[in-house]
Amino acid sequence: MIAAMDVGLKRIGLAISPDSKVVLPQDAVLRQNRNQAANAVDAFLQTWQVHTLIVGVPKGGSSEAEMTRRIEHFVGLLDFDGKVCYQDEYGSSQEAAEMMRGITRQKRDGKLDSLAAKLILQRWIG
Repeated sequence: MIAAMDVGLKRIGLAISPDSKVVLPQDAVLRQNRNQAANAVDAFLQTWQVHTLIVGVPKGGSSEAEMTRRIEHFVGLLDFDGKVCYQDEYGSSQEAAEMMRGITRQKRDGKLDSLAAKLILQRWIG
């Protein structure tokens, strides 16, 4: 199983792909603190028996280095011994917002974040 993660300061979007064709967004992790979020992501990875984790990182932009450092630090907190790959997430949140426009009211429930994770995983799969 392959999973993708869109790490944000408030929510962590998650998506899975059982066959490298279909990508399914999952419930996001609402982030209270780093350790709670890392434990929740670990539980997700174990539940789905994930062997490859794709992590979105920003390429370009003024905060690229800082955000990449924070994301890599968070990944380091995970108890995950599978393969970790980093994928450019540029524009995934905006694209997800466009996809949801008119379908549902934009809530802070993590659906947008998990849709962004789905897009990141689709990019990685190609």
